[in-house]
Amino acid sequence: MVEIWDNYGLPMVWMILKIIAIVFPIMLSVAYLTLAERKVIGAMHLRKGPNVVGPFGLFQPLADGLKLFLKETIIPSGANRGVFILAPCVTFVLALIAWAVIPFDKGMVLSNINVGILYLFAISSLGVYGILMAGWASNSRYAFLGAMRSAAQMISYEVSMGLIIITVLLCVGSLNLSDIVMAQREMWFIVPLFPMGVIFFVSTLAETNRHPFDLPEAEAELVAGYNVEYSAMTFALFFLGEYANMILMSAMTSVLFLGGWLPPFNAIPFTWIPGPVWFALKIAFCLFIFIWVRATFPRYRYDQLMRLGWKIFLPLSLAAVAIVSGILVAFNLTPNHG
Repeated sequence: MVEIWDNYGLPMVWMILKIIAIVFPIMLSVAYLTLAERKVIGAMHLRKGPNVVGPFGLFQPLADGLKLFLKETIIPSGANRGVFILAPCVTFVLALIAWAVIPFDKGMVLSNINVGILYLFAISSLGVYGILMAGWASNSRYAFLGAMRSAAQMISYEVSMGLIIITVLLCVGSLNLSDIVMAQREMWFIVPLFPMGVIFFVSTLAETNRHPFDLPEAEAELVAGYNVEYSAMTFALFFLGEYANMILMSAMTSVLFLGGWLPPFNAIPFTWIPGPVWFALKIAFCLFIFIWVRATFPRYRYDQLMRLGWKIFLPLSLAAVAIVSGILVAFNLTPNHG
């Protein structure tokens, strides 16, 4: 028994502690991202936002969570109960397990696998299943239409995201996320690949169903889309999953284009700041743009959404793969990932 504990017990306990150390800050960030969004949009609309519950409204996320926890979970009589409850759980779990390969600093990663970017892309692709399950199991036309919209939207923009990721991988020569970050020691990829960085970020807006691409949740024609029949904690899991996906997509943008944990310059004042702090600041910057876009832009029509994905982003992404490949071959530039 002692030998079994030595072989499996301590590593397992250490792994569980590392998982808790990742999941707890993410959940806290998700809670206060909701407050930050309401505060930032309030400031942009020249109003105060939440300011009653606690000092400066800081306890508002806790009050919202407690309210949703204490409410009754109502399941429609015609719904498939098992799939109905499983759908938000799938969405929430997928938003968390993707963090297993995200590097927070050099050597600070839960699972430093060599195909980390492939794992991330696979997990983000699975997100559509939770929404499809919710739309089908709700036995509601509005929910089903919202799920169909979301499936078409996510698949459309994943094509462009995949091609843009290929341009980054061509420059790095590795699928390991830590290698991708280390390849940006001299220059972040947002500088030479700026158009691709912009297209990738806009695609993440569509992938997370955020403004101006929140067609699956359009209030005017679909009431609330795929989650129209959800309430209490089942709705909260969808809500948490959406905001956790926002943080995940911001982390992916930071790793692929903004140098991950690396400081912007190698000067001493910047190198004194720890890598995880730089990584968190970059994620916060991307999240601010998420919120800024929501407060600024009107919602696209569905035909405009599809046109942007298939007729603009896809050709540009294909052209980028060809151009980057051609430049690397023509100038004999060998990828250097450190």
